[in-house]
Amino acid sequence: MVHTMVVMAVLLPGSLFLGGAPERDYPIQPVPFTDVRIQDGFWTPRQETNSTVTVPYCFKKCEETGRITNFAKAGKLMEGPFEGIFFNDSDVYKVIEGAAYTLMLAPDPKLDAYLDDLIAKITAAQEPDGYLYTSRTIDPEHPQPGSGKERWSNLASSHELYNIGHLYEAAVAHYLATGKTSLLDVAKKSADFVDTVFGPNAKHDVPGHQEIEIGLVRLYRVTGEVRYLNLAKFFLDQRGQPSRPKLYGPYQQDHLPVIEQREAVGHSVRAGYMYSGMADVASLTGDEAYLRALDAIWEDVVSKKIYITGGTAAKREGEAFGAAYELPNKEAYNETCAAIANVYWNARMFLLHGDSKYVDVLERTLYNGFLAGVSMSGDRYFYPNPLECDNAFAFNHGTLCRNPWFDCSCCPVNVVRIIPALSGYVYAVRDDSVYVNLFIGGEGKVKAAGTDVTLTQSTQYPWDGAVDIAVAPGKAAEFALLLRVPCWATGSPMASDLYRYVDAASAPVTFAVNGAAVTPEMNKGYAVLRRAWKAGDTVHVEFPMAIRRVLSNDKVTTNAGRVALERGPLVYCIEGVDHGGHALNVALTDDAGLSVEKRGDLLGGVTVLRGKALAKEHTADGKAETTKEIELTAVPYYAWAHRGEGEMEVWLPRDAALATAPALPTIAGTSKVSASHVNGADSLRAVNDQIEPKNSNDQGIPRFTWWDHRGKREWVQYEFKETKKVSRVDVYWFDDTGAGQCRVPQTWRVLYRVGEEWKPVEKASEYGVARDAYNAVTFAGVETNGLRVEVELQPEFSGGVLEWRVGE
Repeated sequence: MVHTMVVMAVLLPGSLFLGGAPERDYPIQPVPFTDVRIQDGFWTPRQETNSTVTVPYCFKKCEETGRITNFAKAGKLMEGPFEGIFFNDSDVYKVIEGAAYTLMLAPDPKLDAYLDDLIAKITAAQEPDGYLYTSRTIDPEHPQPGSGKERWSNLASSHELYNIGHLYEAAVAHYLATGKTSLLDVAKKSADFVDTVFGPNAKHDVPGHQEIEIGLVRLYRVTGEVRYLNLAKFFLDQRGQPSRPKLYGPYQQDHLPVIEQREAVGHSVRAGYMYSGMADVASLTGDEAYLRALDAIWEDVVSKKIYITGGTAAKREGEAFGAAYELPNKEAYNETCAAIANVYWNARMFLLHGDSKYVDVLERTLYNGFLAGVSMSGDRYFYPNPLECDNAFAFNHGTLCRNPWFDCSCCPVNVVRIIPALSGYVYAVRDDSVYVNLFIGGEGKVKAAGTDVTLTQSTQYPWDGAVDIAVAPGKAAEFALLLRVPCWATGSPMASDLYRYVDAASAPVTFAVNGAAVTPEMNKGYAVLRRAWKAGDTVHVEFPMAIRRVLSNDKVTTNAGRVALERGPLVYCIEGVDHGGHALNVALTDDAGLSVEKRGDLLGGVTVLRGKALAKEHTADGKAETTKEIELTAVPYYAWAHRGEGEMEVWLPRDAALATAPALPTIAGTSKVSASHVNGADSLRAVNDQIEPKNSNDQGIPRFTWWDHRGKREWVQYEFKETKKVSRVDVYWFDDTGAGQCRVPQTWRVLYRVGEEWKPVEKASEYGVARDAYNAVTFAGVETNGLRVEVELQPEFSGGVLEWRVGE
């Protein structure tokens, strides 16, 4: 059952203080998600799927991968070694948190009992002094690599503090959901111990991955124990301090004191969690220096470093923010966890400032950058979320589709905890003002002007811009209803010049109260409807749902000459499955008309965009390129990759000259590729994708490597569709000298298949190992249905191939 005390919106601040309310807090308070019931055609199915599929599925995967038995082993309830990665404890905590939110929405005795059993294992794993970290406790003499030889000795990467930060969030959620203190007692014991290890008169260090700051504030809010708030602020204030023995640098936002930081740098999830923790601490302490830093960093992100989908990690290297205007599409990382962190941060920025621009970013991220990360079935996930897929670069940790799980599965378990808490972002209150932030069908109960008010939304949003709100106060009362007017409805994608609409003009947003048109005052992006409300009053809002063409700031060079499509809060993309198997060859000219079509039979029921486009292709002789007119179908970005692997593109060329004609059907291009070994982050398709390398260390294209096999004999081979006579190969080696451990091979040779045997080709020319060039080998012609390149890797090094062509 839901705890009877005040339950504030989860993942947002709460105001439940057993020790008394704080002197300061966020000036705006979210309405508890338990006071808002979603009954919505778009979101209700996703909440039901999360409850019935995702929560049990993630628990099952945690069981299968040893994440849960690690606690039993640490607690001496069973024998065995640690399994997995040293930060896997956090995954279990996040699923517990999401499960607790699920219990708040609907009682489930079976899930409640499961959590009791799991919490007993966690309790047993906690050491007598409060330390809890299974990767060390199971075998203290031989902790997992990365854990550090001793407690707290490798905080840059050990995740000791990150793990227990998620424990604290889970413990608070479980307590509020059930009233039980079993996990809360574990969390308090842990926090009390950490408070003896770190502090002004103790150890001066910081977590390498921020999160404990959020957890400590949540513990403070539920217990009233000021030490927890002070410790959260201590960890934040220690970042970037030159007095510390060692700083971890910009990757971990440890290059400057937090109050001096003005740009978003480094790992984007770490950053988003840190900014959220800073906002929490600032709200409770009134630290103006924190606010100045947060405001500057937010402007930096929204003006220079955020994707049109709300994603915030441009670089695969380090899962990090890029430089200003560095927003590649195919290589974009945009981790699902980073989208979730962006939602948390922007929700808090709204509570601090009351400006709709923060909820605009939250909504954009929620419907696009986040929602793409989980399949509609609830059991398949994207870790990265690129804005282009060439059907060759296996961007999703080795695949081109959503995966059922990952070795590092922070994203799936993060999904579990945000979907059931979604209703906590819908409404907020300040004095006698009620904010309506998201347009989602259902019922919310708020308090305004000293009376209880029920707000009932009816809408087909995001497919339709009509929103009806029934206002039912317990007694007649005067208060203000503030309706967010999304920036997309008034002519701007977001509050910066990073993106703009081709046509800035927009049809007006219209409002009516009890059927009579009104023209409300606007304040910080909100339409203010102040009146004496009584039961039976209604509000009708009509947001224009025009199809909008979006352009990037000219400094975003990757999008030069390209356009994206939006309608309402949704970003659209095109997929190869709707365009003859290809998407990257499609161009949308400025004069091409577009229309809206509802497709109840497609992708769970979506509204698609239809129109005419140009498709580039090769002439029959392969010597030239031409274009033809085709029917264009654009689908919501969140729904892509539900119909098999294939090409996808968000930013479409405005001229066919920028489109890429599909590769010609060469021998290599139509062959099946296999290898003795392939690195999980690489792609076999890279070998024959016909993408020309710029050099042997071209990090901007798909690659194939044998990493982390070193100094061995390895092979990669083609299986032809039919027997061919061949006499030449051209191989472009991957070599990342100066950056990694791959080198051109020591020696290599070509073999051809005869029946079930592989034989070396005869009369071969020199086998070259040059970097930054194709290495051509000619040989006596053979008729075969397969070729193999066999290499001897250099001692201590691996190797790979960027492209391998075959000639007759």
